[in-house]
Amino acid sequence: MDALDKAVTQMLRHVAERIILPRFRTLASHEISEKTPGEVVTIADRESEEWLTEQLATLIPGARVVGEEACEFQPELMTKLDKGTVWLVDPLDGTRNFAAGLPHFAVMIALVAEGETQGGWILDPVTARTCRARLGRGAYIDGVQVNARPTGRPGLVGALPNRYADVAGRARLERLADELEQALPGLMCAGADYPRCVDGTQDFAMFWRSLPWDHAAGALFLEEAGGKIAWPDGRAYRVGDTSPGLMAAASPAIWEQAARMAEG
Repeated sequence: MDALDKAVTQMLRHVAERIILPRFRTLASHEISEKTPGEVVTIADRESEEWLTEQLATLIPGARVVGEEACEFQPELMTKLDKGTVWLVDPLDGTRNFAAGLPHFAVMIALVAEGETQGGWILDPVTARTCRARLGRGAYIDGVQVNARPTGRPGLVGALPNRYADVAGRARLERLADELEQALPGLMCAGADYPRCVDGTQDFAMFWRSLPWDHAAGALFLEEAGGKIAWPDGRAYRVGDTSPGLMAAASPAIWEQAARMAEG
C-alpha cells in the first residue's frame, strides 16, 4: 500500500468511525430528508462529504472534488468529468438502507484522470472491510490481493435492481430473472454489490442507475480482480456515461452469458 492508498483509506475510516457509525440507528427524524421523491439524504451524507472534500483537496494539487451531495446544488459539477484530475465521492452509498437501520451501506472514493479511473476505494463501515484497486496494480480486500471468483453454482446467481422504469428494461430483467438459477434482490448499494461479484457471493449484478460516484470505484475494483463491467450492448464502462442497465460480472465469460440471457 503506497502513501496515496494509506491516505485515502485513513480518510474513509475517519468518516466511518466519527461521522457515520455514531448515527447508525440513532438518526432523529429531522436528520433525514428527501432530495427528490424517493431519494433520501441524511446529515451523515452531508457531513461525510464535507469532511472528505476538504481532505481530498489537499492530496493532489489542481484536482477537483465532485461529491454526490454537492451535485444536488451544483449539477454543473457533473460536466467535464473526462477532463483533468477528479476525485469522485459517494459519502454514503446505500443511504436508504442506512436510514432504515439496515447494514448495507458504504463509503466510496474514486480518482479519475482524463476520464479513466486510476484508483478506487470502498469501505464497509459496519465490518470495516476495505476494498481498493489502482489501475494496473490489482484489487485488494483488507490488504490481500484477490481475484474474482464465480459462485460455482450450475447456473448463474445474479442481483437485479429493485426499481426500473422503461418497458425495455423491464422485459430484459424479467428474462434474466426467468433464466437465473437464483435471482437476488439488489442491495440498493453498489458499494456492497461490487464486492459480492468478487468474493463468490454472486456471479453478476445489474444496476439500473449509473451515476459516476456509484460505479467508478467499484468498476475498477471488479476489473482489476478479473471481472467485467459493460452496458448490455457491450460498450465498456466509462465515467460520465449514465446509460441505464450497467452489468457487472465475476468474469468476461459470465458477463457474456448474462447478456445473452437478458436478450433472450
